[in-house]
Amino acid sequence: MSGNSSGSGAQQQGPAARRAAMAEQVLADGSATAAELAERFGVSLMTIHRDLDELERQGIVRKFRGGVTAQPSGVFESNVQYRLKTMRAEKAAVALEALKLIEPGMAVMLDDSTSTLEMARLLRLGGTTPLTVVTNFLEAINLLADQRGIHLMALGGDYDPLHSSFLGVSCVEAIQSLRVDVCFASTSAVHGGYAYHQEQHIVSVKRAMLDAAARNVLLVDHTKLARTALHRVAPLSRFDLLLVDDGASAEALRDLDEHKVDHRICATGANEP
Repeated sequence: MSGNSSGSGAQQQGPAARRAAMAEQVLADGSATAAELAERFGVSLMTIHRDLDELERQGIVRKFRGGVTAQPSGVFESNVQYRLKTMRAEKAAVALEALKLIEPGMAVMLDDSTSTLEMARLLRLGGTTPLTVVTNFLEAINLLADQRGIHLMALGGDYDPLHSSFLGVSCVEAIQSLRVDVCFASTSAVHGGYAYHQEQHIVSVKRAMLDAAARNVLLVDHTKLARTALHRVAPLSRFDLLLVDDGASAEALRDLDEHKVDHRICATGANEP
């Protein structure tokens, strides 16, 4: 853990700077105790808890008894800034394989997952154009907004800073007015023949996306297999293909086989196009 110098500097700059530094540490480490944060930032436990209350209100972290975490649970999804930092090599491997399913002239839909964001990074290279890309993910919109050869359609709705995406009834209605060739989506958990997610308002958008596509592809890193979350998104039979990195356990892959899920193992460390 870092020394107290940066913490004391943040303290001298005021509560906002201290909270920003605190959020950066928790997002980097995954979790921290209130006592650790109080020692690092040189303030009282009472002040730390007030800071953590504010960070939790902003959707950056979740409090638990004695500390705080940025990691997901079966009920809460991680802040997008934390998800952007995790499993990058695995997500890149899956995205590279997914890119092979796209042909020039297609209309594709990307959900607000960091797995599909890796696809957007690859699409910026311009190897698969012309292409229509539909997404509700602000991170992907920003990546592709100036990309020649890509007709970008941004799905509007209520902006959710926790996910950096647009959600809600108006987003669902916008999706329902479209028909795309393929939807690429991810989810928080896969188990027993179903895909799961922690949050109901995310589930409704993902379901609408699946209904709007002629073909659906599920992108997951291996940590999401053999896990459950609060809400069922859809049976895995709704997906034409599941892509997962080569870190998946034999037991998790057997579960996919038992439920007759068409899946493909993506090698990490593969060369990008």
